[in-house]
Amino acid sequence: GAGAAGTAILKLLLAAGVKHAVVADIHGVVHAGRADLVDAAPDSALRWIADNTNPEGITGTLKEAVRGADVFIGVSAPNVLDGDDVAAMAEDAIVFALANPDPEVDPGVARQTAAVVATGRSDFPNQINNVLVFPGVFRGLLDAQSRTVNTDMMLAAARALADVVAEDELNANYIIPSVFNDKVAGAVAGAVREAAKAAGAAVTATTTA
Repeated sequence: GAGAAGTAILKLLLAAGVKHAVVADIHGVVHAGRADLVDAAPDSALRWIADNTNPEGITGTLKEAVRGADVFIGVSAPNVLDGDDVAAMAEDAIVFALANPDPEVDPGVARQTAAVVATGRSDFPNQINNVLVFPGVFRGLLDAQSRTVNTDMMLAAARALADVVAEDELNANYIIPSVFNDKVAGAVAGAVREAAKAAGAAVTATTTA
């Protein structure tokens, strides 16, 4: 998806070091030569995506784009992929099918060939839900009295969330903690607070007698 959620996720992925991201929307893969982007305004969201992703110049449909891909992250629409599409991905592929209530591909089918599958639903393993970060992010910003939110803070939150799952707990069905895990909010808050301080965004209070 190339909407608000997809674009925000993309920006975090790029900031985290991803080099070979390809984005698709309802019209197919986003690339600089696509007819609806040739004359697009330089500051348009899709134009930005075209200019900052897809270095190999992949064209075509989503189904074509996922062939050989290591990771699929979907925040779009239900049933846009099937089992054959997932099977055509790279070995040990990772599938995050996050559309709710019906994901981009049936999780049970995806699990037949993908190494890791996550959804936005609570009735499958690896539920990815924004409630995992919101309380902690806001707590950390409040604690730091930060006047801004930047990418480093969001990446710190993501890494802290992942680190709640210990190495000896990590497995294909447990890559992200439950929304009921009582360690999550504190871990995320602490990471965001420290990132705010490192960025100089925290407010330092002084008093004089």
